[in-house]
Amino acid sequence: MKQLRFYFDPISPYAALAFEHLPQALEGLSYSVEYRPILFAALLHALGQKGPAEIEPKRQWTFRQVSWAAHKLGLPLQVPAQHPFNPLPLLRLAWACAPAGGTPNRATVERIFRHVWRSEGAHPADAARLAALTQELAPVRDPASEEIKETLRGATEAALTLGVFGVPTIEVDGRLFWGLDSLEMLAAYLKGDAWFEQGDWEAAAVPRPGLRRAGT
Repeated sequence: MKQLRFYFDPISPYAALAFEHLPQALEGLSYSVEYRPILFAALLHALGQKGPAEIEPKRQWTFRQVSWAAHKLGLPLQVPAQHPFNPLPLLRLAWACAPAGGTPNRATVERIFRHVWRSEGAHPADAARLAALTQELAPVRDPASEEIKETLRGATEAALTLGVFGVPTIEVDGRLFWGLDSLEMLAAYLKGDAWFEQGDWEAAAVPRPGLRRAGT
């Protein structure tokens, strides 16, 4: 049985769809999943990048494309009243629902994703909604505690060290599969596709010399 680590931030619609579609995409395969909430904004900051929603033409395309993906997969997806929003309370709540040293289970992660992406346009950071979600999930630890804040920071830093640059990312055997559209590739790997064993994975990532911009 393969151990998968699913890195996510509920701010990402692609992470939400990948989470929902994962069982179907990997149907018939032997695996277990460890869900690891991380702060996407911290990845962007560390890598000196802007999020898709911060670049207006890219934001428009992102939500058109993700709406199409949801349509093709037959999954409901409702854009929240505000996006981007501050996902920290949800990320901390996810970790607080896990025992010390553990990770949140699928039921917890599902409820958090659906709080954001099946909300009929509600605000994911609305105080009353967050309070109701917290009561429903009944965390075993305090989401506002320094312990939980440090757990989230540590998980995000560990993801960066591993090479995670976006969400969703699934890690298995040290290989990183990024994005909703990588699930087919992940399934092929788990099925033992020879491409992964004959050097193509490594060869595809070899740096090539490229043109340098003027002044660099």
